[in-house]
Amino acid sequence: MEKEDLRKELKVSAIENGTVIDHIPSKNVFQVIKILNLSEYQNQLLIGTNLDSNKMGKKGIIKVSNKFFKSDEINKIALVAPTATLIIIKNFEVVEKKKVEVPDYAENIVKCFNPNCITNNEEIATKFTVIDKKELKLRCHYCEKITARNNISFR
Repeated sequence: MEKEDLRKELKVSAIENGTVIDHIPSKNVFQVIKILNLSEYQNQLLIGTNLDSNKMGKKGIIKVSNKFFKSDEINKIALVAPTATLIIIKNFEVVEKKKVEVPDYAENIVKCFNPNCITNNEEIATKFTVIDKKELKLRCHYCEKITARNNISFR
């Protein structure tokens, strides 16, 4: 076989129905898997990381068969991978493509990093206002402490 005949791309099977999460920063792919609890998912799950991207240099992608994400799950994706794009597939066709958006508020998604916050000591849903979408800073509704991107942990 001559070098010209070598394939330069690896084709991955298309999904019939489900969601593709594209344009994930490579370093965040496994965090997205964790926050969405996809390691427990029983249907087909395809994961790619450190893939070449003209737009990002390197990117990650997750294809989730037979799964359509709810708004709280999409908000989690946006907090971890604000550059991500969601592609909804039905009958092997793209029916919707949209960029995730960092929400103005995050309810019952993120834990407050302040150990003295009431949300860490009683059964109370967390509430945060996103005060900086670019640098990702969240203000707790209860204790008013600021949680930065490097301190975010999910419920």
